[in-house]
Amino acid sequence: MARSKEFEENAVLDKAMRLFWEQGYEKTSMTDLVEHMGIHRRSLYDTFGDKHQLFLKAMDRFGDKINAVLAGAVKRSKSAAEALQFIFDFMIDGEEDSPSGCLMVNSAVELAARDADVNAKFTEAFTIAEQQLKEIILWGQRDGEFATDYDAGELAEYLHNVWVGLRAMARTSVAKEKLHRIANTSIKLIEG
Repeated sequence: MARSKEFEENAVLDKAMRLFWEQGYEKTSMTDLVEHMGIHRRSLYDTFGDKHQLFLKAMDRFGDKINAVLAGAVKRSKSAAEALQFIFDFMIDGEEDSPSGCLMVNSAVELAARDADVNAKFTEAFTIAEQQLKEIILWGQRDGEFATDYDAGELAEYLHNVWVGLRAMARTSVAKEKLHRIANTSIKLIEG
């Protein structure tokens, strides 16, 4: 008779995601994961596979959670500028009690050059982010909030670069006030 799982998969995956986010892939050992996730090593392997597979699942979980937060906020926004402001504020401040920076950006810097799977994950995440920004810019251009001098796709690429830079800088001791100034300047540059 098969034993039933004594844990909720997403809850323990969230714990692994947070540990990878805080420490990075290389610094996180299987022992760290077993202890932090609160499950047996065998259960970890049976449910998530090896460390690399668990990391990829944690990246997916992170992407899904962030995309849900951003999509919800954009949908509730009354204007494109408000949506863009929320995104930049979120990139700087994150969620309450979350590690600083971004699991995707951190992982891209740490592993993308030597891990094709991680490279594919962050490339997909970055493509989704740019598409989301492009839709917001098109909305703002249509409503006269943003200038139409540049192609919305090119502006999305530019703003995504700012987004990634903010996420990287948020992991450092740079003052949040400075990061908010950078974000606000970036928004002003595309206003009509």
